[in-house]
Amino acid sequence: MAADEVPGPTVPSQRPALEIAVTSPAGARVALDHGADRVELCTGLELGGLTPSAALVEAVAAVGLPVQVLVRCRPGDFVHDAEEIALMVAEVRSVIASGASGVVVGALTADGGLDTDAVARLAAAAHEVGRPVEVTLHRAIDLSADPVATAAQLPALGLTRVLTSGGAPAAGQGLADLAAMVEAAPGVQVMAGGGVRPSDIPALTAVGVAAVHLSAKRRAEPRREGAWIPLGASSASAEQDTHFVTDPEVVAEARRMLESRATGSSRSEGRRPGT
Repeated sequence: MAADEVPGPTVPSQRPALEIAVTSPAGARVALDHGADRVELCTGLELGGLTPSAALVEAVAAVGLPVQVLVRCRPGDFVHDAEEIALMVAEVRSVIASGASGVVVGALTADGGLDTDAVARLAAAAHEVGRPVEVTLHRAIDLSADPVATAAQLPALGLTRVLTSGGAPAAGQGLADLAAMVEAAPGVQVMAGGGVRPSDIPALTAVGVAAVHLSAKRRAEPRREGAWIPLGASSASAEQDTHFVTDPEVVAEARRMLESRATGSSRSEGRRPGT
């Protein structure tokens, strides 16, 4: 390389993985059929995701894709008391026994630090089985006081990856911090998630993330007939009182964007400087 030549950005040697958040076996089949590499399973997607039942984990694992299971015992903040941590430790054991390939966990202290004791307990519970299990830190990191500094703690805790928007409302707005996390957490896969659209993928992969995560969701058509009455605090209208399903077109478009990015990167790597 000439002395005055500026090196280009680091390009991942492999195509970043595509993870789709799903809530059902049907969603997992859509993800499989349209090019996802793995799924994250939860319930209550409209609440940010909650721990699914053992039976649901078994049904989704049977679809065939690796299943990362969100373990989160309630909606709201990520500051958990001792009883909640104990419950989530038990949930980790349960979902792994039901066929999960990994778990997605996290906890914060009241001052916005990573609750390393809680995260270590959750990770230890995951690794009790006699097979490899992945452990992902969920988007609690985006509510931490310093997301990049929090990411730097993860290698010592033995976590596999981190799901993050770079501390921004949407990952496309957190590019600088996502790039900083890649540098701060060697050996941990930084996965961009939070408001990700397929059109965001080129910018996200350009900063070096190892994976992208999409909910790829749309509202299901209501199956009911007749009158409607609200049955919960989130039931604002008959149109909104439904559930989310996985949109095959969004999954397929995300896969196309990742493939296009990988192809373009390979061509760039094959060019000589100045050609």
